[in-house]
Formats: sequence, C-alpha cells, structure tokens
Amino acid sequence: MGNYSCLRLVNPPFASNIIDLIINLDILRKRQLAGTTHPKLFFQMKSIFHILESIGSARIEGNHTTIAEYIESRIDGGNHVEENIQEIQNMDHALSFVESVIDSTEINRAFISELHKKVVGSLRNEGSTKPGSYRQVNLRIAGSHHIPPDYTIVNDLMDEFFSFINSPCEEKYDLLKTAIVHHRFAWIHPFDNGNGRTVRLLTYAMLVKQGFNIHKGRIINPTAVFCIDRNAYYDALAEADAGDDSGILKWCEYMLSGLATEIEKIDKLLDYTFLANQILIPAIRKSAERKLITETELKILNIAVKKHVFQASDLGAIFPDKSPPEVSRQIRKLRDKKMIEAESTGGRKYLIKFINNYLMRGVFQALDEKGFLPIRNEI
Repeated sequence: MGNYSCLRLVNPPFASNIIDLIINLDILRKRQLAGTTHPKLFFQMKSIFHILESIGSARIEGNHTTIAEYIESRIDGGNHVEENIQEIQNMDHALSFVESVIDSTEINRAFISELHKKVVGSLRNEGSTKPGSYRQVNLRIAGSHHIPPDYTIVNDLMDEFFSFINSPCEEKYDLLKTAIVHHRFAWIHPFDNGNGRTVRLLTYAMLVKQGFNIHKGRIINPTAVFCIDRNAYYDALAEADAGDDSGILKWCEYMLSGLATEIEKIDKLLDYTFLANQILIPAIRKSAERKLITETELKILNIAVKKHVFQASDLGAIFPDKSPPEVSRQIRKLRDKKMIEAESTGGRKYLIKFINNYLMRGVFQALDEKGFLPIRNEI
C-alpha cells in the first residue's frame, strides 16, 4: 500500500499561518453570538444554507442541478423527483439527521454507516451496491492519481480512523484533527460510492460537535470551502496523499483558511439590520419585479421586514379605509401563500416566511449579490 502513514496529529511550525488560523477559528467558535435575528428567521436562513451545502456537495461529484432548478422543485413540492434532485434532497435530510443526533452520538462505524445510507438511498447512478457497508472491491478514482487502499485492509484502516477521531486531545487541536480526518477518509475511500458526500457530512458533524453549534444560533457551511473551486479542492487533497507533514499541513491550511472566511461571512446574517436591509428587502423587491407578488403584498411584506414582527394594526398606513376584518383577510391571504407565519401558535403577530415559496429565489439572488453563494449566478 503506497503512501501509507500512521494517522496522527501534525504539529505546524510556530511561524506557520495555520497557527493564526487555529487561533482565529477558536475565537469564532467561542464568540458569544449576540444575534438580533428572530429564531424563526434564523432557522429559515439555516434551511437556505442547508440547501447550499447539499447542492454544493452534489455539484463536486458532478451533479449539475442549478440552484434555480432545485428551488423550483422545493416550491413545486412534488413527490416524484429526478435522481439529480433526489441526490440533493438526500444530503439535506442527512444534514438534519446530523444536527438531531450529533450532540449525543459518538462518531463511530454505526454513525458513518447511517450517514452513508442516507447519502446514497434511493439512488441508481449515484447510489451504492451495499449502502452503509465497506466496499468489497478495489477502486480507481476518476481524474485522480491516488489509488485507494486494497479493500481487504479497509476495515483495519477505518478502525484506526475512528480511534484517532475519538482519542482525547487538547481542544486547540480540534480543527487540525477535523482537517486531517477529512483527508484520511477521502484517502481510504471506504465505500464503493458516495465517499465525497459522506466525508463532507462528517466534517459538518465534527464542527458541530466541537462547538460550531447550530443549536446556539450559528450557521455553518463547510462545503462552500470545497465547491468554490473543485479543482483546488482535489489538488489540496492530493498534496496530502503522500503522507508527509508538509503535504498534510498544506491541506490543513487550505481547509481552515476557507472555513474561517465562511464563518466570518455567514455570522453577519445574525445581525437583523444586515439581514433585513441587505437580503430580505431586496428579495421582496425582486419578487415584485418578477410579478410573483402583488403591489399590496409587496407593501405588507416590506412592513413585515421593517418591523421584524408585525401585527394587523401595523398595516394601517397601507389600508387606511379598510375595516379590521378586511385587513385580517389580507393577512390571511399571505398566510395561505405561506409568505408569512405566526410568531407563535394561535398568535396574532407575524414574521415573513421565505422558505418553499416564490420569495426564496429572491433571497438566493440577494445572497448571491452579497457574495454568500459559492455557486454563482444561477438564480
């Protein structure tokens, strides 16, 4: 087996840029998020970035579905979907699975097997002959000089892999370990298909487990680092394939640098002033320009965003001559279109809703224009 090296933490030199990246990422991880965005809007934005994570991961593997095409499938809500859409849906569901279990789950063979099953489930061309089971064949990776290890030793290599993940280490090494784990999994290629999609989910899981926690109000999108430039991603992985410290550290620097940039960027969305003025109001305007919403709906939604949380009495300037029941009917129309939702069950205060309706495309467009999308100009 060529280029095998014992799986280990590699200490970067003191003057290395990696040291600065680790310190910066640790500050980001521990930073108290004083977000002003309403929790319901935060979870909508999280769903948006789940979509980006899922599309980006599938794109790396050759799925050419555009963001616009996937949005249309979400709005349509049809049960029968093409395999390229199903592949992205699988990733989206797997991300939700990770978030629901990772705090109480060890990263072990059972966890990885479940991830793999969710990734390849119901897929023919991009599926697996034995979902969740290690490969029983030798592989060649298209476009790569790396030849994965013989299938007969995959089990031993994965035992070493999980031992490394779960071995205690100083907190300062967490992110270095995550980068090394990502490369080693890709190097082993333990499954017959779906390895790339699975390892990017594993990276997400490790980051959440290490404290970049969506349950505490943070959005993370690590796959954005890799799908901005697919060739750069593969080249960086190849640097580490030789197993020497220099190549491994070059890979770690590539991954951690991109991760720091993405986290700092996405954290801006927790500031409601930024979210409202730079994303939501432009998204509403774009929807009106496309005649997806009426002039009246435009005015109501603008008030919804400016107020953050609004109620019928806030609409008086729009409907000076209408009775309260007539205003309530206007609100009900937008609720039926799923463009607003009640702040609480049975409540009479409302927030804008932009998931799975025609506002979603405008949100993606606004995010694109502000540099949040790794996959550009597809809306």
